[in-house]
Amino acid sequence: MKLTIKTILLLLVVLGMQLEVNAQGVKLPQASSGQTLIQDFGLGKITITYSRPNTKGRKIFGGMEPYGAVWRTGANSATVIKLTESVNLNGKIVPAGEYGLFTIPNPTEWTVILSKTAQQWGAYTYKESDDVLRFKVKPTVLKDKVETFTIQFANVLPTSAQLQLMWENTALSIDLTTSIDEKVMANIDEAMKGERKPYMQSAIYYFENGKSLKTALIWMNEAEKGDPKAPWVKLWKGRILLKLGDKEAAQATAKEGITLATEVKNDEYIRLNSQLLAEAKK
Repeated sequence: MKLTIKTILLLLVVLGMQLEVNAQGVKLPQASSGQTLIQDFGLGKITITYSRPNTKGRKIFGGMEPYGAVWRTGANSATVIKLTESVNLNGKIVPAGEYGLFTIPNPTEWTVILSKTAQQWGAYTYKESDDVLRFKVKPTVLKDKVETFTIQFANVLPTSAQLQLMWENTALSIDLTTSIDEKVMANIDEAMKGERKPYMQSAIYYFENGKSLKTALIWMNEAEKGDPKAPWVKLWKGRILLKLGDKEAAQATAKEGITLATEVKNDEYIRLNSQLLAEAKK
């Protein structure tokens, strides 16, 4: 059959449409995988969303990512950091909010930047006038190469942590701190006005944060009245008594805790109360 030019053109159009449909249906892996980190910190959360490029044998810093230039700190869209509570970054207080995280790599010192413009592609529209915060951090050299750009939280404590950036043979560590004591104390004061008073949690906070041990003991005694068979209540009461210097009472309480934990076959609290007993006997 002889095809006319009109028929050939029509077939080409149909074929093109089919190819387009097929192309749209193909699912391919991202060249730079995405990752979202959510870290509890203080009384809030820190969320970081970023893309993770690979070295693929390339020279990264001072090569693909030139020194002295603003970097999106990842690939694709700029890295975003969201704080639900104010956080202190390297000595600077940053209010709760969403920020773009940029950096300027250099051989001996990096500049870390938080921008009020969080949602943007790369660093192409970055403006220094949008900076919320800038500070300097010294990089460290890694012995082992990191193939995939990595952001992680390390050494996470109730009021301090480190935000670490690693790629190729370079690592950066940013100190994070937060102050929660004033808020926690206010929360305890308010909760103690209610019907269901958080005796045990409040006593533990007092014990661990240098508050009144006498008050902590009063509250733990109240917790004990509410749950007299709980070996964990005995454990914390014993710890408070020991810290108050009453070794004899601490030993007696630890023994009660061991007995109760044995009755319910709770190996963890048998062990913990036994450790407390041994410490109180020293």
